[in-house]
Amino acid sequence: MFTKAIVRAPSENFADGLTSVDLGVPDFEKALVQHKAYCEALVQCGLELIELEPDARYPDSTFVEDTAILTENSAVIMQPGAASRSGEILSIAKTLAESYDRLDAVQPPGTIDGGDVCQIENHFLIGVSDRTNEAGAEQLSKYLKAAGSTSSHVDIRGLDGLLHLKSGISYIGDNRVLVTDSLASRKELEGFEILDVPEGEEHAANCIRVNDHVLFPAGFPKLKDKLETLSYNIIALEMSEFQKMDGGLSCLSLRF
Repeated sequence: MFTKAIVRAPSENFADGLTSVDLGVPDFEKALVQHKAYCEALVQCGLELIELEPDARYPDSTFVEDTAILTENSAVIMQPGAASRSGEILSIAKTLAESYDRLDAVQPPGTIDGGDVCQIENHFLIGVSDRTNEAGAEQLSKYLKAAGSTSSHVDIRGLDGLLHLKSGISYIGDNRVLVTDSLASRKELEGFEILDVPEGEEHAANCIRVNDHVLFPAGFPKLKDKLETLSYNIIALEMSEFQKMDGGLSCLSLRF
């Protein structure tokens, strides 16, 4: 069960951040409304929010997930793969030091984004991508092993539509994994019930199980219906402005 979440509202220069898609320029005011609704959903799920101030020095800093990996008793500070984001980890480390006795940190030449790390119970899938290199993945695996967790690496380089591993996969509990076609046959997922994301709804692969609810991006009815048929409690949230900047639901919080 999660009890807390770290969030950071987008800054006014949010549109200056990094993106690999061409979906138009995000509307800042609309992004604020969507972020507020997201925060309200986390509270509805029973979480206490730690709200950081917007930071215009780093236009991508609303995507706090990329800065750390958190478990019940351990925290690892990431080393973002985009140089423009490296300064984001300083304020996150300071915030996490108030909740964790020890902080480990991935060091250069290792690079790793939290969006490349999918936790499945006590096992972690670590995506090797354009943002996360082998050295960063190996360092995280070492820290996770010391904390009593296992991990495996999934090379997603060259797969269309996957900036991060979690662009195409989510663990929603109950031994079920949501995956896009590009990841559905991976051997690392053997033993799990695979829920295929319908064609055209790939963005909805990034949703998050938060205690008794699943936060889900609005506008993807086929997958939403499938999850509701399986008795998941869905909270649908508009994410259009964050999608324009490669962002999904998991990207906007660090939950622990």
